[in-house]
Amino acid sequence: MKHLLPPEIESLWTLFTAPVVWAAHFVVCYAAVAIYCEKAAVWDVDFGNVRTALGIFTLLALAMIVLSAYLAWRQWGFGAGDPPHDGATDQDRKRFQGFATLLLSGLSFVAVVYVAIPLIFIAGCQQ
Repeated sequence: MKHLLPPEIESLWTLFTAPVVWAAHFVVCYAAVAIYCEKAAVWDVDFGNVRTALGIFTLLALAMIVLSAYLAWRQWGFGAGDPPHDGATDQDRKRFQGFATLLLSGLSFVAVVYVAIPLIFIAGCQQ
C-alpha cells in the first residue's frame, strides 16, 4: 500500500503533535475572544465573523489531530498487535509509541471540541 506521507516522520515528535495543536487552539480561541471583547467598541467587526474564523480554525485543528491519529495508527501497525507492547524490541517500542500517540490524539480531539463548544452558545460580549 502506497502512503502519502513517508514513515520517517513517525518519530517521538508525533507523540506531541496532537496535544500541541490542542494547546495552540485553546490559546488562540480564548485570546481572540478576550481581545475582541476588550476592543469591540474600537473595531468594526461583528462577533459572528470572529466566531466563523474560530470555527474554521477549529476545523483545521481537528484535521491536524486526525492526521496525527492516522500516523499513530499506521505506526501502531494498523492495530495488528494487541497491547501491552512491553517487550524490549524496537518493534514493541514503535507500537507502544504509536498506541500512546493514538490515545493522545483522541484525548486532544475531544479537548478541541470542548474548547469550541462555547463558540456555539456565546452570542456576544457582556459589557
